[in-house]
Amino acid sequence: MAPLEPFSLLESYLPSQPGLLPKWMLFVSILSLLNTLQTYTTTSFTRRVYSRGTLSNQTTSLQSRTFGTWTLLTGIVRFYAAYRLDDPDWYGLAFATYGVALWHFGSELVWYRTTKVYSGAFWPDVVAVGTVLWMGRVRGGYVGGGGWW
Repeated sequence: MAPLEPFSLLESYLPSQPGLLPKWMLFVSILSLLNTLQTYTTTSFTRRVYSRGTLSNQTTSLQSRTFGTWTLLTGIVRFYAAYRLDDPDWYGLAFATYGVALWHFGSELVWYRTTKVYSGAFWPDVVAVGTVLWMGRVRGGYVGGGGWW
């Protein structure tokens, strides 16, 4: 077996569309699946996300599993979209998952104050903001018609 053969096999499963965005979306969808498994087995991460004051003690197993179900749903959409970014419908659905995540984590930080900037919500916020900006900018390269901004 040649040294690079395993990488060739792995590459055959990656999205074939150009650019890093399809691979990024595949990566994030895999992380979503792993996070979903975690939310169904423990509340520890969910408690870290909603960690302001005594609120982390109020995070229940039901809330953690609900959070996990949402994460699973967004991961599925992002997985399929990673292979179909040239379809405006899939592109829009994937974009919406990041927009909703941005709205959720942003509103929990700013309005509801259930989370802190440097808490378990930090990386989900970074991923949501970065991907919304990225997808808005490069949209035209995948579905035509230019970016949204």
